[in-house]
Amino acid sequence: MTRPEDSQTWKEIAAQPQIWSQWGPPLAKRAAEIRDWIARLQIEEIVFAGAGSSAFIGDILSFAASGRPRLRAIPTTDLVSCPFEGLRDDPRLLVAQFGRSGDSSESVGALDLLDSLFPRAQRLNITCNPRGALATERAVGPGAQQVIVLPSATHDSGFAMTSSFTTMLLSAMACLDPEVDVAARLEGLSQRAAALIKALVQRTPTRPDRAVFLGSGALKGVARECALKVLELTAGQTVTCWDSTLGFRHGPKSVINGKDLVVAMIHPNPLTARYDADVAAEIRSQFPVATVLTLGGAGADIVVGEVSDARWDAALYVLAAQVWATAWSGALGLNIDNPFVDKGNLSRVVSGVTLYPVSQ
Repeated sequence: MTRPEDSQTWKEIAAQPQIWSQWGPPLAKRAAEIRDWIARLQIEEIVFAGAGSSAFIGDILSFAASGRPRLRAIPTTDLVSCPFEGLRDDPRLLVAQFGRSGDSSESVGALDLLDSLFPRAQRLNITCNPRGALATERAVGPGAQQVIVLPSATHDSGFAMTSSFTTMLLSAMACLDPEVDVAARLEGLSQRAAALIKALVQRTPTRPDRAVFLGSGALKGVARECALKVLELTAGQTVTCWDSTLGFRHGPKSVINGKDLVVAMIHPNPLTARYDADVAAEIRSQFPVATVLTLGGAGADIVVGEVSDARWDAALYVLAAQVWATAWSGALGLNIDNPFVDKGNLSRVVSGVTLYPVSQ
């Protein structure tokens, strides 16, 4: 067994509370500047873009009450292959792109598309790498560009995105929520995360053959990220599935066939939480050999904290998959920081994608 605590991945997971706490004050100032900039531009729609885990940030952020600006999530993997179905050359459109390295093929491809076909669209790049394309490439205009470069500690060296994912998510939320005291919010989340990581270590389940993650609303995006974390860090040896809690009943529930793990994330909204809890109870009743764990507020099997806004608290919910997948990767004897080192078919930064020229 590989000791998880010896891996860089575990160190990066454990560092998140301190990273958030220290990042809060400078982020508060920068986020206020971005909010003012968005208001001045009279932005009507924000498209959140990224690939892999970075795309799931958009899934979480875009699940918000209707209003202005409208919020949509479109992965860069879709923007690059189907640009005219997702973008338009509009100065009231803001494309907010996320990227840990900022150098993946799709990140670069999306920047090129904006330059060549949608130059009037505005841009906000949030990245962990000050030397990557998202941080250094200049927009040709006339659309403007803003960049937020996160602290260097978020530029994970491990294969799996951990602190990069949560800190990009929190940074974007700070740019969207004018009502919150950003520094105080990140400090509160930091304290809750420190306690939660300890609790998750103590409650690490035995690695299942199959792991299912369920969440409603913004937490559906968290479920997707959780499923990917486990799949990546166990090098595909743990089959994963994700869905909304109610959607899981409509066919996907057939994935459960034995001593599987089902993690139901209980939404902070009281109405939504009732549906989440009902599905968890149903699965316990119908599949008695499966392990069902709930994450959420008071009364959940594992208490995340006094949850409020699911988009802010998403950074806490995802810690379960980060902590458990790291432990399971070690139990399998894998190289936790690079589970695919012996296969060579997956890499930390996706490259080598052929980018084809596009014309109007």
